[in-house]
Amino acid sequence: MYLDHFGLNQPPFKITPNTEFFYTGGNRGAILDALLYAITHGEGIVKVTGEIGSGKTMLCRMLESMLPDNVEAIYLANPSLNRDEVFHAIAGELGLATEGKRGGEIMRLMQNCLIEKHAASKQVVLLVEEAQAMPLDTLEEIRLLSNLETAHHKLLQIVLFGQPELDDHLNLPQMRQLKERITHGFKVPPLDHKDIPEYLMFRMRAAGYHGPNVFSTGAIKLITSASQGITRRINVLADKALLAAFSENTHNIQPKHIKAAIKDSEFAPPSRAGVLKKIGIAATLIGAGIALSAGWQHLAGDQPRQPEKTTAAPTPQPVTALTAMTAPPSPVAEEKPAPANAIPSAQQNAAPTSTTLLQQRLEATQAWLAGTEGGQYTVQLMLTDSDATARMEQILEKISREIDLGQIYIYPTSITAKHQFGITLGSFSTRIEAQASIDKLPRDYKANRPMLRTIKGIQDEMAKQK
Repeated sequence: MYLDHFGLNQPPFKITPNTEFFYTGGNRGAILDALLYAITHGEGIVKVTGEIGSGKTMLCRMLESMLPDNVEAIYLANPSLNRDEVFHAIAGELGLATEGKRGGEIMRLMQNCLIEKHAASKQVVLLVEEAQAMPLDTLEEIRLLSNLETAHHKLLQIVLFGQPELDDHLNLPQMRQLKERITHGFKVPPLDHKDIPEYLMFRMRAAGYHGPNVFSTGAIKLITSASQGITRRINVLADKALLAAFSENTHNIQPKHIKAAIKDSEFAPPSRAGVLKKIGIAATLIGAGIALSAGWQHLAGDQPRQPEKTTAAPTPQPVTALTAMTAPPSPVAEEKPAPANAIPSAQQNAAPTSTTLLQQRLEATQAWLAGTEGGQYTVQLMLTDSDATARMEQILEKISREIDLGQIYIYPTSITAKHQFGITLGSFSTRIEAQASIDKLPRDYKANRPMLRTIKGIQDEMAKQK
């Protein structure tokens, strides 16, 4: 929206990791160099910790992009996998067939595969994101993988990326064996106040901006104070400030624009209450005000709420230049939830005027989780933040043009300490069938690293959030 106004060729402050925008200041470049050294010199398990939004995922993407040609990276993005699922997931990344095989058999398959790669002068590194959200027994399985070695070399390098809670887990007595195998630990710090002006202009330049500094001294001070040096917060505030300045037809970001961005942002830590509360947040975000069905609430361990018969008219709020641009969709009429045993049809998948695609798929997922055996498989296409409802609708609209939307299921989760939606595809009786469905996906979906999940794994993930 504001790209032409500021002479940009792409948004400079998107929170999606893009290696073109990797900032080497704030010790990020030094950490990247140290990680590359540790991996190429066979240093075993490496740990990287940092606060939410500090740039760990960006660092992970940069690391993967800069590895030498002889180092193959495999990627574990879903932290909630149980100890059985994690071996299948890693073996799948290695291209191994694991249908019907037990954990010990899969371990031998992986060892033989890694030995073959080592004989061909190849290294393999496992990159694990959101490791703090992993069940402890799954972390222990990761430790066992570090035992795969020859007489002189580790067959698998492991890098754990996680929030500071990962250190708390590693300090537990039962995790001491894993902790002792960590050879290097790095902390991604918040940006120092001296780095933030440089960071802001670095991102602007990387996006194609050629003019003078657009952020005033007062604006930078407010960003520094509100963000506490967390890069994701800086990006959110800067992006909204650019939008506010564009709406006023100015190229100078003043404190008033940052104040509007701060008012429009929520940086409080997410609640860790039960799944029902998270679903309530999702319902609020989508502006529907619907009460989710009893079958879904049963999974969350709570009692169903009765829908309100009447809804009071909302109190008018002042419209600012920023909120006018970013306001969520207007609330829509309340719909009666579908029965727990309902099977979505092609007609139900069409978006009627009184409900959104997101509402439809949330309701369909209630019936799916309640009526599907835990041993079946599904394909997790992506995890996406739940704080951008309009984007979720855009994602679902795009999916509907390429995939049967009746096979798409969405469940709310905060396993990574932030509210997200998991988007999954289909139900499959065997891993072979599920893997075959991945092979048939459009290229864009494959690039997002879809992975196999069991229905039980998703149910257990939700149960742990109560």
